[in-house]
Amino acid sequence: MTKRKKSQVGLAGLIILMLGCIALCSAIIAILVQGREIPLLDPKGYIANEQYKLFMTSTAIMVVFAAIVLFFLYFFAWKYRETNRKAVHDPRAGRSKLLIVTAWASPIFVFIVLASLMLPATQKLEPQRSIASENEEITIKVIAMQWKWLFLYPEQDIATMNYVQIPVDTPVRFELTADEAPMNSFWIPHLGGMLYSMTEHVNPLNLMADTVGEYTGGAAEVNGHGFSGMRFTTRVSTREDFESWTAEVATSSRILDNTEYQRLLEPTEYDEPLTYYSPYNKDLFDTLLAKYSGSHDHYGVEAQTVSEGHH
Repeated sequence: MTKRKKSQVGLAGLIILMLGCIALCSAIIAILVQGREIPLLDPKGYIANEQYKLFMTSTAIMVVFAAIVLFFLYFFAWKYRETNRKAVHDPRAGRSKLLIVTAWASPIFVFIVLASLMLPATQKLEPQRSIASENEEITIKVIAMQWKWLFLYPEQDIATMNYVQIPVDTPVRFELTADEAPMNSFWIPHLGGMLYSMTEHVNPLNLMADTVGEYTGGAAEVNGHGFSGMRFTTRVSTREDFESWTAEVATSSRILDNTEYQRLLEPTEYDEPLTYYSPYNKDLFDTLLAKYSGSHDHYGVEAQTVSEGHH
């Protein structure tokens, strides 16, 4: 066999080896995720669907670019190997302008393509932006505690602990804050991205589910002992089921007054039961914001303004 044929066979073998490695890695990933529910890859809401498309598109672009770079890396390593007598090194040769332009233009092109996708998506999927829909938006106020979540429904005059129910195909505005807890992160992976809940602030997060079912939400921030149990159930139901549920909760004998709220503020881990309240103290949310308004003067006015704008 001639040296030329040996070189061609070696290059073909290198390409086959690279493709084999890619196939092997893909097979291993497929085996690991088989039968497992991965919320980020199984969107159940408008925002999550848009984020999933953006994630898959940007990943595909970067994988293609990385594959090209790796191919040429191994190609040149193979071509200019020590045993290849035909590869001539000329120390007097100047720099290749084409190579320099290609080396700089390629990543810049990828950056421009990704930026053209990301910038419009950043505006479109902004958490504070309301979601257009034929159905009327509902508002749910969320209070992060140690280590549990309290949900207030001002329009239905009910409250729930570690459980939230929303109607399908309906925009939901979550207004996030915290009490007696460090900065936390509110996240329902099936429905969209996470957003922080902080004392003295009201951070609005707009989501809309498009599939009936039950999904897990919780804290995505490592923020202290007990955070791993800071989970809640999100149930997406039909509009009729949602109205029936709110009417049923409204008959609850438990009242969320100041005494009960102070009890809830006590840190608990893993053992806080699902609880319904009706009615609840309507001044609770505003009182909570005012509680921290003096802690940072440069934020106090902002928190008060945001709160007044939502009530």
